[in-house]
Parts: sequence; structure tokens; C-alpha cells
Amino acid sequence: MKIKEEQLKKIQEQQAAVNKILNEVGYLEANKHGLLHELAGVNEGIEDFKKELEKEYGAVNINLEDGTYTEIKEEELADV
Repeated sequence: MKIKEEQLKKIQEQQAAVNKILNEVGYLEANKHGLLHELAGVNEGIEDFKKELEKEYGAVNINLEDGTYTEIKEEELADV
């Protein structure tokens, strides 16, 4: 006993669509994994540079628009 040919074809097409989507999801997850590692590296570089800046200027808030900075008061540091 067999199902009708058009029914089999429809099932095969649906399964092919599922497989294609799963393959794409796998690719996206692998890409996401790589990007998260890249982000971790960038964040590590940011933290290292923050330490360099803190050695030179002390604890400061830096305006990213114009480069000006203000000192962070002791009580502000305690809140962090």
C-alpha cells in the first residue's frame, strides 16, 4: 500500500523546506557564536583601555562627543 504520488511529493517538499530552514538556523547560530566571541574580545579591549585612561586621568566620566571629562567623586565610586 502506498499514499498517492502527489501526497508523497507534498511531504517531501515540506521535509525539504524544514531541512533548509534548520540548515540556515544552524548557520546563523554558528555566526552568532563567532560574533559573540568577537564582541567579548572588543569588550576586553575596552576594559584594558579604560584601565590605561584611569591610570592617566584617574576615575573620570568621559564625554564621547567632545572628549571632555569630569572627575568621579568618591561617593559616586562607592555607589558603583
